[in-house]
Amino acid sequence: MNGKQLKNSILQWAIQGKLVPQDPNDEPASVLLEKIRTEKARLVKEGKIKKDKNESFIFRGDDNSYYEKFLATGEVKCIDDEIPFEIPQGWEWCRLSLLIYPPKYGTSKKSVPSGLLPVLRMGNIQDGEIVFDKLVYSNDLDDNKKLLLQYGDLLFNRTNSAELVGKTAIFRGQRNAIFAGYLILLRPIFINSEYLNLLLNAPYARDYCNEVKTIGVQQCNINAEKISNLLIPVPNLHETVAIVEKVKNIALPIIKYGEFYQKLKHLNRELPIIIRKSILQEAIQGKLVPQIAEEGTARELLEQIKTEKEKLVREGKLKKSALTDSVIFRGDDNKYFEKIGKQEIDITDEIPFEIPTSWSWTRIHNIFQVNPKNMADDPTKSAFIPMEKIRASYGSIYTFDVVKWGEIKKSFTHFADGDIAFAKITPCFQNRKSVIFSGLPNGIGAGTTELKVLRPIGEIINRWYLLYFLKTPYFIDEATFKGTANQQRIITGYLENKLFPLPPLQEQDRIVAAINAVASIMSR
Repeated sequence: MNGKQLKNSILQWAIQGKLVPQDPNDEPASVLLEKIRTEKARLVKEGKIKKDKNESFIFRGDDNSYYEKFLATGEVKCIDDEIPFEIPQGWEWCRLSLLIYPPKYGTSKKSVPSGLLPVLRMGNIQDGEIVFDKLVYSNDLDDNKKLLLQYGDLLFNRTNSAELVGKTAIFRGQRNAIFAGYLILLRPIFINSEYLNLLLNAPYARDYCNEVKTIGVQQCNINAEKISNLLIPVPNLHETVAIVEKVKNIALPIIKYGEFYQKLKHLNRELPIIIRKSILQEAIQGKLVPQIAEEGTARELLEQIKTEKEKLVREGKLKKSALTDSVIFRGDDNKYFEKIGKQEIDITDEIPFEIPTSWSWTRIHNIFQVNPKNMADDPTKSAFIPMEKIRASYGSIYTFDVVKWGEIKKSFTHFADGDIAFAKITPCFQNRKSVIFSGLPNGIGAGTTELKVLRPIGEIINRWYLLYFLKTPYFIDEATFKGTANQQRIITGYLENKLFPLPPLQEQDRIVAAINAVASIMSR
């Protein structure tokens, strides 16, 4: 339950008599209603208001049903189907029209930037209060007299969007003002205006407004007759004051609750992301699974990669320049050095974190082919994967269209079964659009040019370990980009020169298994 839902529940409890206890010694609400009827009769007699032709009296019959008697005609009808809920003994039901002066619409005259009196409009009702900003004014003396607001007047917003129609605020006499035609004045007679205000904001009254509003092309509308017909549960005066005070006293805790709820909701939304990032970061730092000496070292893997690359060069599948690898090692002084040919460079400042002694640092370009090319006959069926077919997730989720290779071999990025690819453009990059390709038609495909494709050299890299690496904060958060604000891509060389923490192969497998053990978290 969020803050708004809690507030609505409390308002609903309040108007159903469930928020404060009833005192059997209090006079019943029928006494209050009789006083109101007497006062309205006096006002009619003095010509101050017109007699309500639809005035009625609601009572409960011996059969426990509710009836409404219309005083002008004497007609009596059962209204059980209109009664929304039970009320405590001593409370009464009546129409809103009984509790207020005849409702008034505001001025229809054109307002001016400055003048004698401010004209309150829909926008001046904010969060149940009247705010005096962005004011317009009236110089019409007749309107200024007839529509002058009094302390405790209730303003009802009769037209707006479906959500805002029916919003209310109490005029608290801050300054003299009148009101605009899209507002209806509801001036209470003896009834507590604060109680009426909270009732009109309770789910019961909001639902009523939604039911009776008329829907126009751009706005909804509720006229004075419809709002006057609203059934009101009436407590005695003492209890209305107690209800209002109770709601005021718990208003701040409700706000605080709402704030805490939003924080909790945010945390619940962010926590899986934080956990996923933490798991992956722990994984590539060698903290997710223990090291086992019998599994060998990453240095041995690098030697195997070197041997495999030499073989591929002899077969013409790799250029000779691919053999120009760098070797990263730790010196006796505990500093890290990178050897390229005969040159050794101190790269200690580049090392982002410590890794186990059985692991090795290497550059991505040393152990993967980047953006390799496919060779196939034009009629060969293959996969076509635009960016929208790759799902942003911590898993490997994508779909593809089947097309002929000749249709996509040019102007698109190539990939094949076993290749790993990631989006190099924002925000797809940050959203972790990266996948391992498998099950492609004839094992090949092509797709968006916004992909970077990695093909492991030999079978000494667990592809899932590489994929999870590409989703780590280390890889994602440290990237730098170039391009326009709307279309930025990782800079050239970011991928190729990225330092890669390489574990022994069996440890890679155990790391992947550990991550997959929490698949319900990692797959989202």
